[in-house]
Amino acid sequence: MQELIINILLGVVIITAVCLLVFVSRKGGMTKKQRTMMIRILVSSSVLLGLQFVSAEIFNTVDKYLFSSAGRWIRFTCYLIDYFIIGYDILKKAFKGIRNGRVFDENFLMAVATVGAMSLAVYENGEYLEAIAVMLFYQIGEWFQSYAVGKSRRNISSLMDIRPDYANIDIAGKLEQVDPDEVEIGSIIVVQPGEKVPIDGIIIEGNSSLNTSALTGESLPREAKVGDEVISGCISMTGVLKIQTTKEFGESTVSKILDLVENASSRKSKSEDFISKFAKFYTPAVCYSALALVILPPLVRMLFMGLAANWGIWIYRALTFLVISCPCALVISIPLSFFAGIGGASQQGVLVKGSNYLEILSKTKLVVFDKTGTLTQGVFEVNGIHHNEMENEKLIEYAALAESASSHPISKSLQRAYGKELDRNRVSDIQEISGNGIIAKVDGVKVAVGNDKLMKHLNISYIKCHHTGTIIHMAVNDAYAGHIVISDIVKPTSKTAVSSLKSAGVEKTVMLTGDAKKVAEGVASSLGIDEVYSELLPADKVEKVEELLNMKSSKSKLAFVGDGINDAPVLSRADIGIAMGAMGSDAAIEAADIVLMDDDPMKISKAIKISRKCLRIVYQNIVLALVIKFACLALGAVGIANMYLAIFADVGVMILAVLNAIRCMFVKKL
Repeated sequence: MQELIINILLGVVIITAVCLLVFVSRKGGMTKKQRTMMIRILVSSSVLLGLQFVSAEIFNTVDKYLFSSAGRWIRFTCYLIDYFIIGYDILKKAFKGIRNGRVFDENFLMAVATVGAMSLAVYENGEYLEAIAVMLFYQIGEWFQSYAVGKSRRNISSLMDIRPDYANIDIAGKLEQVDPDEVEIGSIIVVQPGEKVPIDGIIIEGNSSLNTSALTGESLPREAKVGDEVISGCISMTGVLKIQTTKEFGESTVSKILDLVENASSRKSKSEDFISKFAKFYTPAVCYSALALVILPPLVRMLFMGLAANWGIWIYRALTFLVISCPCALVISIPLSFFAGIGGASQQGVLVKGSNYLEILSKTKLVVFDKTGTLTQGVFEVNGIHHNEMENEKLIEYAALAESASSHPISKSLQRAYGKELDRNRVSDIQEISGNGIIAKVDGVKVAVGNDKLMKHLNISYIKCHHTGTIIHMAVNDAYAGHIVISDIVKPTSKTAVSSLKSAGVEKTVMLTGDAKKVAEGVASSLGIDEVYSELLPADKVEKVEELLNMKSSKSKLAFVGDGINDAPVLSRADIGIAMGAMGSDAAIEAADIVLMDDDPMKISKAIKISRKCLRIVYQNIVLALVIKFACLALGAVGIANMYLAIFADVGVMILAVLNAIRCMFVKKL
């Protein structure tokens, strides 16, 4: 009856685990190693279930036709083959650990416990179930851990996309592409529209709008003219530039960003796996205890009590002790709990790249934000029209038509605000003044659209604007006609997100941005951000995060939330990096530890709550497994717990731990 119950429980556990494994694997993303391991698990499970439900009488009848004990050894051989199918790599790792002086780890524990179980079964002509089942459960847990981390964690190599492939050198009037590493300081390079600036330098000819989003994260281009310094990684949008290099490629900005990411990744703080730490103490203690159980009681009986040593009984108890000692429920419940937590988070649009990041996230007390694309939408729109004497629609119409020939983001925002098809036949005498704006005639009316420099250039008095954003001044027939405010729109959930973080236990929020001080402070104030630092380059952001890391307590963790390539170094340097996945750059997504797929900052507080629930469940499973495990060890040492009770306790606890771990997936109400 006991054996039947054990077989049924074993069958339920293995079938449940295998079904979950197959379901997860169908989602794809497995490595070759994971696929091979999954096949081994499926084969071993099938063989074990088949052998368990084959009657021992079938093997006993073999004795009648071959020779005495033939059925016993055939049965042992079948189980041994199944054992090696699922556990040969663990035995190999344990042997390497012994050879390299790292004896007591989880591989050694698994090897000793399962080999002990096999030896005990051979000695008694008993059950080989424990050795194979324990190894099988361990491998299933390891597979889930490997899959969860491997599927979600990507390499940050896509950041290399910002590295320019070539530099244009003018040789005898012809452009030749050379490796940026070959360009010396003082060389003249040519950057055409749409090309990346490969090396830092000074413009000696031409002007253009530079897309600096790869470096500053700001979508508003910067106007560049002769004499201006430009840094590598920018993209020339409108004009041809001749640049005299001031640095070698290895010292240029783009190279430093790549170096920052690589070095920051190596300093990433990661929590050590609990099982490995636990095994450092648990494994040697268990092994020495089992050895003591073999030697001490028989010696005491012989030397002090005058009784028979009964070596066989105590060897049996020691091997039973080793079998019981294997923390099967522990080693499977931890990765399954984390995997379920990662799965539950992914259902809510939060992708976590590893279980260790959930643990770090649960301790987060300081959240640092990038601004553009993170707290704001990263799209510039007309946000107001002030001090105008004509109708708003007419002023926008004049501005949109005057800017109709430009591809500048500000021009595009004016054209979107106009919302009608542009008739360029209405526009004539277009004159663009670099870094100032545009003068044109619309329906024969002189219209000037630009910044305050344009108004000064035309000697037109203008009214300063106290609102946050880019200010576009308008003049019609040389008379001031008002100004248009264009600004990045704050995401509708940003303010609530900051508030929910504080209610979730985050002690401090900080915003870092490359934007102007006035704009940054306005956004931070409206959202309730505690501190703001503006006009920062990527290296400045890393330095600021370093300062914040040094200021916080050792137990609390710092999370950084960003979306641009420029944020990649900071995402890597922070204790936990969170990237916006929908609109964020590939480099930021690759460098981050957690990705928000819908760019909603509200998901940050949800992710923290999910991580804390997951860690609570992990600790519950650890306590449950250890309490029952030590109780069974005590019973096994005194001979009360037999093999079937040990298996029942181990498998039963494992089932409870798995059911508890599945709770991590239910996170909708958090």
